[in-house]
Amino acid sequence: MTPTDTVLTDQLALEIARLGVVGESSDVGTLHRVAELAARAVPGCAGASSVRWALPRTNGGAPIVPEEARPEPLAAAASHPDIAEITDRQLARGNGPLFDVVLERCPHGSDDILVETRWPDAMSDMLRRGVRCFSTSPHMNANVMVTLTLYGVTPKSLGSGRHALAALLMAQGSATMSNTQQYDDVHRTAVQLQEAVEARAIVDQAKGILMHALGCDADEAFAELRRISQTRHVKLTALAQRIVGDQGIT
Repeated sequence: MTPTDTVLTDQLALEIARLGVVGESSDVGTLHRVAELAARAVPGCAGASSVRWALPRTNGGAPIVPEEARPEPLAAAASHPDIAEITDRQLARGNGPLFDVVLERCPHGSDDILVETRWPDAMSDMLRRGVRCFSTSPHMNANVMVTLTLYGVTPKSLGSGRHALAALLMAQGSATMSNTQQYDDVHRTAVQLQEAVEARAIVDQAKGILMHALGCDADEAFAELRRISQTRHVKLTALAQRIVGDQGIT
């Protein structure tokens, strides 16, 4: 890893804007682009990782028990393989700065992990991979929480005032995942409604056929459909499709 002094070029601005395109990629793909862009764009940042989290459950505002409060990572990505190892080891242990950031909803970091006394396991992992400082920040967007961790190879290389681009990347990335989730929910509902409309139309056609064949009214035809469905252990819609296709009952 080597630090970067990249400024916000037109190309970089375009790539950041593309983060906001719904359906451009999966959550992991979005997280990877966020981490990669952070490593390129944030001064002093030699590598980055991003994690999407499941929000801890609540019970009508009542306190939640510790096992329910434990943050659960849903997806993770990193700009470099060694950064991915640092992240994966911390997630596997279930403790460290990442988890504290999610639980406390506030940033954590260290200007020099060589003298950092918190999170000894995570600091050891970072030192072995050449990291000397880090900063982890959370970002909330609707029901999506994302953390972005920046890593530096020299002490204090991630000082204050250098995280505006990182905040922008997190905002774009989390907004994309939130919007994609909402889009998927709406699309799924629309498909279900369409299927319901089509099923109703098939059942109505089958009722019409029975009314004509049996000389009964709509209620009686529907009752007969239900009776045959239950007797033959066939779903009502499947039975209606068979009647419409056969123009009768065999």
